[in-house]
Amino acid sequence: MKSKQLSKKIIAGKYKGKKLLLPSKVTTRSSKSIVLESFFNTLQFEIIDANFVEVFSGSGSIGLEALSRGAKKIYFMEKDKEAVKTLQKNISQTDPSACEVFAGDSFENIQSVLSRLKKSNEDAFFYIDPPFSIREGMEEIYEKTMKLIEKLPALHVKMIIVEHMSGLKIPEFLGIYKVKKSKKFGNTTLTYLINNNME
Repeated sequence: MKSKQLSKKIIAGKYKGKKLLLPSKVTTRSSKSIVLESFFNTLQFEIIDANFVEVFSGSGSIGLEALSRGAKKIYFMEKDKEAVKTLQKNISQTDPSACEVFAGDSFENIQSVLSRLKKSNEDAFFYIDPPFSIREGMEEIYEKTMKLIEKLPALHVKMIIVEHMSGLKIPEFLGIYKVKKSKKFGNTTLTYLINNNME
């Protein structure tokens, strides 16, 4: 018997109530609703007409929620082939013309996303939700993520948000970025980083 595919709904905005399929729990981890709601309550007005990059996007639930709430363009980045298929189905429920998927290794594809932003001379919110490092083969994922953040060019970054294991302490400074605030939700924490020169 085929197991029923899990799903979640878009919480608010023009696509409110649209059902998003969730990929396999084995390969990806869906952001908890409480985390998602807190994030959008924090930035609900800032994301209107903004670009949004969801790194390690899985089902795309964060990016599509951002789109539903008024973000202009969403860039999705996902390596897992099954998750990409699910992501494409979810995008088809909303506005595919406002979405672009970069399938493959996010650490490599980040350059392609940055060149898109450079071409349009725009910045974006970067939502980075790496697989938890306790997963097999993911032991170095956080280290690589920190290096990725350090290299992001300030010109194209509005803000960086990292969803991570609560046990991980993100350094106060990462290159030109500094931690603005962190909020803990049980095993998961959201850390917001901003350009240190913006203050």
